[in-house]
Amino acid sequence: MTEFESLLKARRSANKFIPGVEILDTELEEIFHLVKFAPSAFNLQHTHYVVVKEQPLKQKMYEAAHKQYKVQTASAVIIVLGKKNAYQDVGRIHEGLLALGVMNQQEYDLTVRSVLDFYEGRGEAFQQEEAIRNASLSAMLFMLIAKEKGWDSCPMIGFDPEALREALHIPEDYIPALMITLGKEDTSNQRPRGYRKPTGEFVSYGTFK
Repeated sequence: MTEFESLLKARRSANKFIPGVEILDTELEEIFHLVKFAPSAFNLQHTHYVVVKEQPLKQKMYEAAHKQYKVQTASAVIIVLGKKNAYQDVGRIHEGLLALGVMNQQEYDLTVRSVLDFYEGRGEAFQQEEAIRNASLSAMLFMLIAKEKGWDSCPMIGFDPEALREALHIPEDYIPALMITLGKEDTSNQRPRGYRKPTGEFVSYGTFK
């Protein structure tokens, strides 16, 4: 088994954390420094993270998450946001390639126009889906990197997004896609891993079967 396979199988959703374990900002920065290499459509990098560690805000996250205990005991609560209008950043994102000569002005202008047309033509619902889709890709990478560095996590969708928006002053153009609790898992009562479908149940070759 490769090192990556071991890491993949070791990562689990932690439902109980050891209370009082601190994670330093420098440790989080190491994780985010690697998370930035996550894929995103047109390299638009839709994802923004809000890290909550201080107790008053953590209490608000606990309330917003319908009082799930793991939020209270986590070392940090990570809110994963997707930017609905990230496509509007396409010009700024590609300016570096233009300045380096990787793109010429015509290629740059064509890229900017085509991305803007692509998102604007598909409307607000598509823009929202894209925000969540790309944020989710980044979040998965975050959890794998965190595990590689010795931290356990749990992705959560059971929360009130408007309560998060109010507590954390989240702008309207960002969508709370996931909440991730992060810490050191308390494995004293850890359940066996849940059932995983065999590949024949979730993989089709050719047409859907």
